[in-house]
Formats: sequence, structure tokens, C-alpha cells
Amino acid sequence: MSVRRHSIRAVWKVYAVVAVAAGVGAHLLGLSLPWSIAVAVLVPALPAFLLGVLRGAGTPGVGEQAASDQMSGIEFEDHVARIARASGAPVIMTPVTGDFGVDLVVGRRPDRLAIQCKRQSRPVGAGAVQEVVAGAAMHDCAHTMVVTNHDFTPAARKLAEQHGCVLVGRDDLTRLGSMIRRLVTPRVS
Repeated sequence: MSVRRHSIRAVWKVYAVVAVAAGVGAHLLGLSLPWSIAVAVLVPALPAFLLGVLRGAGTPGVGEQAASDQMSGIEFEDHVARIARASGAPVIMTPVTGDFGVDLVVGRRPDRLAIQCKRQSRPVGAGAVQEVVAGAAMHDCAHTMVVTNHDFTPAARKLAEQHGCVLVGRDDLTRLGSMIRRLVTPRVS
């Protein structure tokens, strides 16, 4: 049995103990049985809920996306790296030259993600997808992503679909952290 499975069992045991204690405590404080059960169900979920609220408060809204239009290419790359780090993944920023089309390497093997950042005033073409897909193998990455402050051409979308490359445009920037987390989190089998 893996260490991860043991830790998941331990977490569920802690949730169960907290739920029972909260339910019994609520009943002893004079709440009726239905309210005591509600407290027992809701109290263990409260920390995860509050953490999600705090993460959401730190996510830029749709009106705040225009800031990415004011950044230089390097600043945009740094911005994407900060979002990736905030999602809990290690980030390697590749050198400006000789990066094989990969700006950021995010996560740990075997679930590493190669990211190409494009801050442009026009839609990103298929060339960015070609570069990151080709460069991913050079950086031992299993997943690829192109992030831009604009949108993508139909050719880029079609090529990305063929190669399983995730495209993150202006409208998806607010979900970038969760998309990165989903791609670099190891699968439990």
C-alpha cells in the first residue's frame, strides 16, 4: 500500500473523529438531533471551504485581466510562474535562449508540464504549439500548455487538439492555477 493511500485514510479518520466530536458537542450544547447532525457534517468541511474562499479571493477577476496587457513578455512569463508556484508546484524558468520553445517547466517527474508563454497583441498561431510540443521532450515533460494574454488562431487550436496541448487564453487566465494543479498532480491508481 502506498504512502499516499495511508495519508488519505488518516485524513478520513481525522474527519470522522472531528465530525463525531462536533455532533456530540452540538447535541450536548442543546441543539436538536437534526441540527447536531448538520453540524457534524459541516464542521469537518469548514477548513477546506475557507481555504478555497481565500484562494478564490486571490484570483484576479475578469476586469483585472487587463494588467497582463500592460506587461512585457518577461513580466508575463514571471506572472505565469508566480501562478504556477502558488498552485504548489515547483517551477523551473528556462534560459531565454536555447529553451527549445519551453519557457517554464512546472511540477515533478513524471507529470512535468512544459509551458510556452506568449504575451502578444494578436492571436497566437500554431508555431507556439509546435515549439512547446517539440521542446517538451527535451525537458522530459509529459504535458504541454501555451498561455497567452490574447486568443489563439483556428490552426493553433486544431494542432493543440491533435497533440493534447492545453491552450490558456485571456478568458481562461483566472483558472490557470487550477489547470496547472490538475495537470501536475500525480494520478492515484
